[in-house]
Amino acid sequence: MATTTLYILYNADASVMGKLTYGYKKLTNKDKDKPTCAACDITHGGLSLDETSQWKAAKNELVESGAVKDVKQFHRDELDQETKEYVQSQGLKFPMVLVQDEGSGLRSVMSSEELATFKGDPQTFMKKIREQLAGSQSTL
Repeated sequence: MATTTLYILYNADASVMGKLTYGYKKLTNKDKDKPTCAACDITHGGLSLDETSQWKAAKNELVESGAVKDVKQFHRDELDQETKEYVQSQGLKFPMVLVQDEGSGLRSVMSSEELATFKGDPQTFMKKIREQLAGSQSTL
Protein backbone atom coordinates (compact mmCIF):
# COMPACT_ATOMS: atom_id res chain seq x y z
CA MET A 1 0.00 0.00 0.00
CA ALA A 2 1.32 3.43 -0.96
CA THR A 3 2.42 5.79 1.77
CA THR A 4 3.46 8.70 -0.43
CA THR A 5 1.46 11.91 -0.83
CA LEU A 6 2.09 13.97 -3.96
CA TYR A 7 1.78 17.75 -3.60
CA ILE A 8 1.30 20.01 -6.61
CA LEU A 9 1.94 23.64 -5.69
CA TYR A 10 0.65 26.28 -8.08
CA ASN A 11 2.24 29.60 -8.98
CA ALA A 12 -1.04 31.38 -8.27
CA ASP A 13 -3.21 32.41 -5.34
CA ALA A 14 -6.68 30.99 -4.65
CA SER A 15 -8.37 34.34 -3.99
CA VAL A 16 -10.48 36.09 -6.63
CA MET A 17 -7.76 38.71 -7.00
CA GLY A 18 -5.19 35.91 -7.31
CA LYS A 19 -7.16 34.29 -10.11
CA LEU A 20 -7.52 37.61 -11.94
CA THR A 21 -3.80 38.34 -11.54
CA TYR A 22 -2.92 34.87 -12.82
CA GLY A 23 -5.25 35.29 -15.81
CA TYR A 24 -3.66 38.63 -16.70
CA LYS A 25 -0.12 37.21 -16.42
CA LYS A 26 -1.10 34.15 -18.46
CA LEU A 27 -2.65 36.23 -21.25
CA THR A 28 0.27 38.66 -21.46
CA ASN A 29 3.09 36.11 -21.17
CA LYS A 30 5.05 36.08 -24.42
CA ASP A 31 7.55 33.34 -23.45
CA LYS A 32 5.90 29.98 -24.13
CA ASP A 33 8.94 28.15 -22.73
CA LYS A 34 8.38 29.79 -19.33
CA PRO A 35 4.66 29.53 -18.62
CA THR A 36 3.10 31.53 -15.79
CA CYS A 37 2.16 28.29 -14.01
CA ALA A 38 3.10 25.03 -15.73
CA ALA A 39 1.30 23.06 -12.99
CA CYS A 40 -1.91 24.97 -13.79
CA ASP A 41 -1.46 24.10 -17.47
CA ILE A 42 -1.13 20.39 -16.60
CA THR A 43 -4.10 20.19 -14.22
CA HIS A 44 -6.47 22.84 -15.57
CA GLY A 45 -5.41 23.36 -19.16
CA GLY A 46 -4.40 26.95 -18.52
CA LEU A 47 -7.14 29.43 -17.72
CA SER A 48 -9.97 27.09 -16.72
CA LEU A 49 -11.14 27.02 -13.11
CA ASP A 50 -11.97 23.32 -13.48
CA GLU A 51 -9.55 20.42 -13.74
CA THR A 52 -9.39 18.83 -17.18
CA SER A 53 -10.85 15.37 -17.65
CA GLN A 54 -7.38 14.14 -18.69
CA TRP A 55 -5.91 15.36 -15.39
CA LYS A 56 -8.71 13.85 -13.33
CA ALA A 57 -8.23 10.49 -15.03
CA ALA A 58 -4.44 10.59 -14.63
CA LYS A 59 -4.70 11.58 -10.96
CA ASN A 60 -7.27 8.88 -10.20
CA GLU A 61 -5.18 6.25 -11.96
CA LEU A 62 -2.09 7.24 -9.95
CA VAL A 63 -3.97 6.78 -6.67
CA GLU A 64 -5.96 3.68 -7.69
CA SER A 65 -2.80 1.94 -8.94
CA GLY A 66 -1.23 2.40 -5.51
CA ALA A 67 1.62 4.58 -6.79
CA VAL A 68 0.63 7.27 -4.26
CA LYS A 69 -1.73 7.46 -1.31
CA ASP A 70 -3.07 10.88 -2.27
CA VAL A 71 -2.60 13.82 -4.64
CA LYS A 72 -3.04 17.26 -3.07
CA GLN A 73 -3.05 20.53 -4.97
CA PHE A 74 -2.49 23.92 -3.34
CA HIS A 75 -2.19 27.54 -4.38
CA ARG A 76 0.59 29.62 -2.80
CA ASP A 77 -1.79 31.19 -0.27
CA GLU A 78 -3.20 27.82 0.87
CA LEU A 79 0.03 26.26 2.17
CA ASP A 80 0.34 25.09 5.77
CA GLN A 81 3.24 26.37 7.86
CA GLU A 82 5.38 23.24 7.42
CA THR A 83 5.16 23.44 3.64
CA LYS A 84 5.82 27.21 3.56
CA GLU A 85 8.90 26.74 5.71
CA TYR A 86 10.19 23.88 3.55
CA VAL A 87 9.74 25.86 0.31
CA GLN A 88 11.48 28.91 1.79
CA SER A 89 14.33 26.94 3.40
CA GLN A 90 15.08 25.16 0.12
CA GLY A 91 14.79 28.33 -1.99
CA LEU A 92 12.25 26.66 -4.28
CA LYS A 93 10.34 28.50 -7.00
CA PHE A 94 6.63 28.07 -7.74
CA PRO A 95 5.17 25.99 -9.29
CA MET A 96 6.68 22.72 -8.06
CA VAL A 97 5.91 19.16 -7.07
CA LEU A 98 6.75 17.80 -3.64
CA VAL A 99 6.29 14.38 -2.08
CA GLN A 100 6.03 13.25 1.49
CA ASP A 101 6.31 9.67 2.64
CA GLU A 102 4.56 8.72 5.88
CA GLY A 103 6.87 9.51 8.77
CA SER A 104 9.23 11.57 6.60
CA GLY A 105 9.60 15.21 5.68
CA LEU A 106 8.77 16.88 2.41
CA ARG A 107 11.09 16.64 -0.57
CA SER A 108 11.09 18.27 -3.97
CA VAL A 109 10.72 15.99 -6.99
CA MET A 110 10.00 18.46 -9.78
CA SER A 111 10.91 22.10 -10.36
CA SER A 112 9.04 24.79 -12.26
CA GLU A 113 11.50 24.36 -15.14
CA GLU A 114 10.84 20.61 -15.31
CA LEU A 115 7.06 21.16 -15.18
CA ALA A 116 7.32 23.52 -18.16
CA THR A 117 8.79 20.75 -20.32
CA PHE A 118 5.47 18.85 -20.25
CA LYS A 119 3.68 21.63 -22.16
CA GLY A 120 0.45 21.02 -20.21
CA ASP A 121 0.29 17.27 -20.94
CA PRO A 122 -0.93 15.35 -17.85
CA GLN A 123 -0.02 11.94 -19.27
CA THR A 124 3.62 12.84 -19.87
CA PHE A 125 3.77 14.46 -16.45
CA MET A 126 2.37 11.34 -14.77
CA LYS A 127 4.81 9.09 -16.62
CA LYS A 128 7.72 11.14 -15.26
CA ILE A 129 6.24 11.20 -11.74
CA ARG A 130 5.89 7.40 -11.81
CA GLU A 131 9.53 7.06 -12.88
CA GLN A 132 10.69 9.37 -10.10
CA LEU A 133 8.60 7.64 -7.45
CA ALA A 134 9.84 4.23 -8.58
CA GLY A 135 13.43 5.47 -8.44
CA SER A 136 13.03 6.92 -4.96
CA GLN A 137 11.39 3.73 -3.69
CA SER A 138 14.42 1.69 -4.71
CA THR A 139 16.76 4.00 -2.80
CA LEU A 140 14.79 3.82 0.47
